[in-house]
Amino acid sequence: MKTLSLVLSALALSLVATQALAKVDAAEAAKLGTTLTPIGAEKAANKDGTIPVWTPAPQSGSLKGEFPADPKIDAEKPKFTINKANMSQYSAKLTEGHKHLLRSYDTYKMNVYPGHRNVSWPQEIYDATKVNATACTIDGTDILDNCKIGFPFPIPKTGVEPIWNHKLKWRGESVTRYNNQMIVQPNGEFQLTKIIEDVQFSYASIKNPVPLTKTSGEFLKYLSQTVAPPRLAGTYILVHEKAGTGNDGRAAWLYSPGLKRIRRAPTVCCDNPYEGTDGHQFYDQVDMFNGVLDGYTWKLVGKKEIYIGYNANKLGGPETKFKMMAKPKHLNQDVARYELHRVWVVEATNIATKRHTFAKRVFYIDEDGWNIAAVDDYDSRGNLYQFQEGHMIFGANLQASSTVPEVIYHITSGRYFITATFNEDKPLNLTAKFSPDYFTSAAVQKKSTK
Repeated sequence: MKTLSLVLSALALSLVATQALAKVDAAEAAKLGTTLTPIGAEKAANKDGTIPVWTPAPQSGSLKGEFPADPKIDAEKPKFTINKANMSQYSAKLTEGHKHLLRSYDTYKMNVYPGHRNVSWPQEIYDATKVNATACTIDGTDILDNCKIGFPFPIPKTGVEPIWNHKLKWRGESVTRYNNQMIVQPNGEFQLTKIIEDVQFSYASIKNPVPLTKTSGEFLKYLSQTVAPPRLAGTYILVHEKAGTGNDGRAAWLYSPGLKRIRRAPTVCCDNPYEGTDGHQFYDQVDMFNGVLDGYTWKLVGKKEIYIGYNANKLGGPETKFKMMAKPKHLNQDVARYELHRVWVVEATNIATKRHTFAKRVFYIDEDGWNIAAVDDYDSRGNLYQFQEGHMIFGANLQASSTVPEVIYHITSGRYFITATFNEDKPLNLTAKFSPDYFTSAAVQKKSTK
């Protein structure tokens, strides 16, 4: 009995210590806005100047009708190109996914451009992030407390914290996005799916912020409508995204035009294929990663300098048509732009009792925006199974960064999947407004039968 008591006491101390690591003391938080940017990145350039000092861009532009663009950056020429022949000299700054693509295809290359660190955020996000640094805590992997508006963990100490920074980043008050998706065959032919997505943000809302506490974890509401191809048109997916697991986590509903009714959908989770992607994207790969974290153990490996897709305005703009993007075996690398940036590296190892197709994931997370820029996904034998690549854009109109497009390479089949593209559609509408009952199952049922 005495031994059991000691074990339980040690376990309790361990849990307390784990939670305490989720926030920092006032002295460390004071680095935010001094040696660190207000959201936790290193302000300074790297030693050889290949990663520049942080120079945030001011807010400019309209919240509606604007594609990503920066004339000065977009006019630049590549400094050099990484290809199959010279990849060994850049190996230390490449993801395993990029190494695989370079080794596998003579046509694959990475054009490397001058680096820019222009990502900025609203002052309200900066102020709230500094408060979160000494206040916000996490219990286990998915239950947050005392967090409000800003990035919850700007100075991360554990592997789950950078992932939560990604999930809770500022993306505006609400948005309508035209999401075009392509399943690209090895010969370059593709099948196009068109989706309209509406999102209402509650946690990262400046106008009406909803704090995350142990008893209140909802941080956004999402509704997607598939409009093409005809066989999928009329499919709706409704999600109330929450911090928590089980019944306290995500609530989701699916409307199928075949059934003509909306129903709860616990399968809108994890490694179940997203509707209409023919298995090329799992639900938890949307936005590079989303959903619960409790199926993995998370390790914060540290910082690393790597080449990632950045300032991808050409790739995300209207001048690049879908047929220009989709090439045999891989994305058209002539329109992709890479820069050297510092990233946080996080390793996630699947827990045996919560089996997932991916036994291990390695995340590369941009320090300036907390966006997941790339993910190496491994199977149970330790082989690279998929590679996810996000191409970063910065919107000075909103003062936020995101990944447009996102690509998932399927290593064994030679196919790849492109998502989050609106090149031939309308750009983001960041002025969208929704009624209080818009994101309800009853409203979706009514909408679908009109």
